[in-house]
Amino acid sequence: MTTESVDPRFLDIDAWPVADAVAAMAAGQARAVAALTPALPAIAAAAEAGAARLRRGGRLAYAGAGTSGRLAVQDGVELTPTFDWPEERLVFLLAGGATAMMRGIEGAEDDGDAARAAVAQAMLGADDVLVAVAASGRTPYTRAATTAARAAGALTIAIANNVAAPLLIDAAHALLLDTGAEVVAGSTRMQAGTAQKAALNILSTAMMLRLGLVHRGRMVAMRATNAKLRSRAEAMVADLAGVGRAAAAAALSATGYAIRPAILVARGATPDEAAARLAAAGGDLRRA
Repeated sequence: MTTESVDPRFLDIDAWPVADAVAAMAAGQARAVAALTPALPAIAAAAEAGAARLRRGGRLAYAGAGTSGRLAVQDGVELTPTFDWPEERLVFLLAGGATAMMRGIEGAEDDGDAARAAVAQAMLGADDVLVAVAASGRTPYTRAATTAARAAGALTIAIANNVAAPLLIDAAHALLLDTGAEVVAGSTRMQAGTAQKAALNILSTAMMLRLGLVHRGRMVAMRATNAKLRSRAEAMVADLAGVGRAAAAAALSATGYAIRPAILVARGATPDEAAARLAAAGGDLRRA
């Protein structure tokens, strides 16, 4: 596996001046992001397929272990404040359970039975999407979760950092991020992790785009839960509805600070009319 191999260029990195080591690691991070380019068509196809399932009311599930699992959970958690994605439509299958978010439980990644049990307990099915992440592409927990979810009818998307990783064969959609050898051999929280995080950002955001949760480049479905976000919401409504800040704030107040209906209210609709139009358009402001 290339993620476990030793790059001879960095054999003495522990003896280098810190500035040189930092520069080498930064270059590795840049290579990690560049590794996404060959995978972009596959990411786009996976996003289209995933959005189609989610549009039917399905859930978005994430599976992984260690760094990969924590990155996957982070991606899912952030969808709720960013896109108002319902928490009940998120499923997290993390080796070692919630405790593994805060503490390394490395042996948990070998427990395929636990993964199969978690998939069964979650009752994943044909409307659901599972995103499985493993740098090696061989992690037993992640592979077991993927094969069980696929057998249950869920759409499966795999992210791995090694060519010919079995996980990429297990899933319906394979996203290969070939990040190569790490600057610190085997430390896949670095290049592999950076590429995974970027791919997860792009994949989930692309699905949200397809679901109408972004309008004219704005997060119009976000939850305005603090002063900063309420100010951002007012600016969005003012700009997108073509009204002043005070009118935008009034429209938001009338809709409980829900941005999409507030835009329609600011344009002249009543709150009930705005809600009905959005419901008929599946939440898509362009069609409401």
